[in-house]
Amino acid sequence: MTTTDSITVGVLSLHTSKETKAILNAAEALDHDTEWLREENTSVRVEDGSVVLEPDVDVIANRMLLSNTEQPCEELGLVNTFSPLKPMLNSPESVLTAIHKLSTAGTLAANGVRVPNVLLALSSDRLNASRHEYGDEAVYKTAIGTHGGGTWKVGPDDMVNSKVGDRYAFLQELIGEGDGPNRDLRVYVVDGDIVGAMYRYAPDNDWRTNVALGGAVEDATDDLPESAAEMATKSATAIGLDYAGVDLVEGEDGWYVLEVNPTAGFKGLYEATGISPAPYIAKLAIERAGGSVDDDRVEELSRTLDDTEPSARPPQTPTTTDEPTTIGYTEEVVLSGTSGSKSILAKSDTGATRTSIDTSLAADIGAGPIKSVTRVKSGSSKTSKSRPVVDVVVGVGGNRHTVTASVEDRSHMDYPVLLGRDILENYRVDVSKRIDRDAPDTPEEEEE
Repeated sequence: MTTTDSITVGVLSLHTSKETKAILNAAEALDHDTEWLREENTSVRVEDGSVVLEPDVDVIANRMLLSNTEQPCEELGLVNTFSPLKPMLNSPESVLTAIHKLSTAGTLAANGVRVPNVLLALSSDRLNASRHEYGDEAVYKTAIGTHGGGTWKVGPDDMVNSKVGDRYAFLQELIGEGDGPNRDLRVYVVDGDIVGAMYRYAPDNDWRTNVALGGAVEDATDDLPESAAEMATKSATAIGLDYAGVDLVEGEDGWYVLEVNPTAGFKGLYEATGISPAPYIAKLAIERAGGSVDDDRVEELSRTLDDTEPSARPPQTPTTTDEPTTIGYTEEVVLSGTSGSKSILAKSDTGATRTSIDTSLAADIGAGPIKSVTRVKSGSSKTSKSRPVVDVVVGVGGNRHTVTASVEDRSHMDYPVLLGRDILENYRVDVSKRIDRDAPDTPEEEEE
């Protein structure tokens, strides 16, 4: 193949996101062919000693989201199957390291990159016995998670478990909180070069800076501290990622790397900097397969985040749809907090803004700490009551949602958990479907 030949760039992504669309559109705008590897069109055939991937592509950009699925190894196995067949950006080995936060910390520390002190213990007793080593406030988080999900601040008397649900969890030193608003630094690295950087600020009533949780952003590209820039590029190289969002936080004695995200979003970075990483990722993919691009055109395309529907999207078959998963009027859900998990029956209520959990249940799983207080009014009364709100991880239909739920005494109600629109917006609710026996409806309360 000569460098003038058209390259077919495949983006492996079973979900629909701005980032996937933007990479496909950028590759096409750079005058190369594209394929979106999805359920509708992707297969691997082993026959007579040969292995064939369909559709045929010259290179694969791996955009599989593994950190927010119940069974990440299933999808990682797909990536591992495709990797030997074609050149791949963000190999399965590097992604496996990146999605597991303890594996990331260990790899970075072994390569001379400073990270906060952490402890993962397979025994809850061992974890709690070392709690005092992490100060009055510590970070407690699941080893695999995304968008701030499965992340809490815990006090010295808060008991923690070695697992949250089915995922290992660990203690981490709290770095960088001062008198001002809590912030961290996201640096986006492609092929060892920094595309852009932004400061992320925690929203009101939260300490996490994730854009998905409402964090504000500010351009940091032009005044990026040299030490932070060096740590970001070194981190991506140490993990082995071709493109990554590297998260850093500043302590009294300098910068620390918190995470290296192989599927970091583009929205916040583009909002802050006016730069889209998509054309740079497309450029790397094309060049990795032996093609060439116009660098001036790449820079021009980076000034727009083109997340329109790409021409590479395969046609949908009658059996394949992007419609949301259907859940019933009642569902069995798994609630997880800092001290445990419980499987429990929940009622779906599209009239409720916020998910609500029973007080005793919240205590049992260690939901919290209390973040703020909200006002709730009864559906049958004009009076309103105050309710504390806490973070909780809710597993529904194989998906995990981190929401800020209100806590109330639901002992007089039929169900200890009410699923509000903060979760139900991701599903279609069929009120005729329920997994328990028929029970009389109890008037619920909805949030103002």
